[in-house]
Amino acid sequence: MLPARRVLPPALLTCLLLAGCSSVQLGNPTTSASNSPAAGAPATSGPAGAGKAIAMGAGPQKHYTVQQQPPAGSCHYRYEHGEPLEDRTCTPGAISPAVTQANLKSTICRKGGYTSGVRPSAYITGKEKRLNAASYGYTGRMADAEYDHLISLQLGGDPNDPRNLWVEPADPGHKKNAGVNNRKDPVETKLHTAVCAGQVTLAAAQQAIVTDWTTALTRLHLG
Repeated sequence: MLPARRVLPPALLTCLLLAGCSSVQLGNPTTSASNSPAAGAPATSGPAGAGKAIAMGAGPQKHYTVQQQPPAGSCHYRYEHGEPLEDRTCTPGAISPAVTQANLKSTICRKGGYTSGVRPSAYITGKEKRLNAASYGYTGRMADAEYDHLISLQLGGDPNDPRNLWVEPADPGHKKNAGVNNRKDPVETKLHTAVCAGQVTLAAAQQAIVTDWTTALTRLHLG
């Protein structure tokens, strides 16, 4: 006597007849495609300064052009330890693809210097500085403010990416008409020396600067 034939549910029978259904293991929820990143798609990162990846700029150019700046009044200074710091949204930092840990000796650590060969002309940065001052609502004397690379050129910062440049006001107590003399500059030099001496990695120095330059040396146990 032949065994009784098992009756298939109508929905499953229809699926098999159409041969268009994929198998699904009952009892185990599947992951929605909308919640999964596409295969091979780059991971997105949040604002730099919290251990996140720093954006990559275009690197040194033969001919620089004036870069578009954030809308006027859209950027706001913040203050740490009495020092003016950049707006992390407007100026998160950007690094140059031309400088890597592997080529330090031929780039930022080479004898004879590196920065003068990649720095945009004053003609370009002068125009950008005025535009960026409007972005930050800076109304002080332009001669006392520095159009500053957040990640300095000597630390592999991108030369002309608008994400890496901002109008840095004078330090508290700075004498009017005394010109640019910011406390951030010697911090950058000490970090550069440490990177070239192998005391810290290039990436660690860059991340410390975008996080908070006032604590960068302490963060990396350099002083």
